[in-house]
Amino acid sequence: MTRRARIVFAAVVGPLVVVTLVAVAADFFLFRYAEQYYREMNSIRLDPLSLGAFPDQPTAVPGSRLAVFYGDSRAADWPTTPEIDGFTFLNRGIGGQTSAQVTGRFDAHIRPLQPDILIVQMCINDLKTIPLFPEREADIIAGCLANTRRVVVAAREMGTVVILTTVFPVGNASLERQVFFWSDAVAASVLTVNAALREMAGEGVIVLDAYALLADDSGLMHPEYAADTLHLHPAGYAVLNTALVELLGAMFT
Repeated sequence: MTRRARIVFAAVVGPLVVVTLVAVAADFFLFRYAEQYYREMNSIRLDPLSLGAFPDQPTAVPGSRLAVFYGDSRAADWPTTPEIDGFTFLNRGIGGQTSAQVTGRFDAHIRPLQPDILIVQMCINDLKTIPLFPEREADIIAGCLANTRRVVVAAREMGTVVILTTVFPVGNASLERQVFFWSDAVAASVLTVNAALREMAGEGVIVLDAYALLADDSGLMHPEYAADTLHLHPAGYAVLNTALVELLGAMFT
């Protein structure tokens, strides 16, 4: 092969090799993503509400107020607050759950505990489906608000004080979300839901405005607080815990 032929060959074949490698890598990524999604979906089919997630009920600490984090992965990831005299903290969040699932397991996971305080964070797994079902946007928003009210009402009927946290802002969408199932409607729906959640404040229901604490000037999650599109870095939870400790101190001291 002459030098000129080798140059032409490299010019033609080189880009094809790169494109092929990129395509193979993309196919592998999509396969792994689909496999993970398939596993998660079938796990949910086996136990739709994840009622088996907490097989053992803790022993109550005498003379201590019980505070329970409740909701989806954003609640599940919420670390125990700094030591506060007179409080015991438990977590009953489960990743990936919609507001219907969170509501549906209340009797199994919250009622037996009879907590003094319930800290609620839910709805993002409803709202993130809006790009998939844009024609159902209004119903999705209405459904997550109705389910939140059900949790609040059920807790108040037990005499539990509810700390209702507004839905955390979303971060910049990851590449796979941008390509397949994301739109600005998600961030817009968070604003709509939060406006309604703030209106739920009342006797025994305190709204902790997590959105205001975590959002940057653009309305997205502040980069310092974002672990990914939907989840918080520990620095974000540190900000929330500071506000929560101040709130609990004001309420019970």
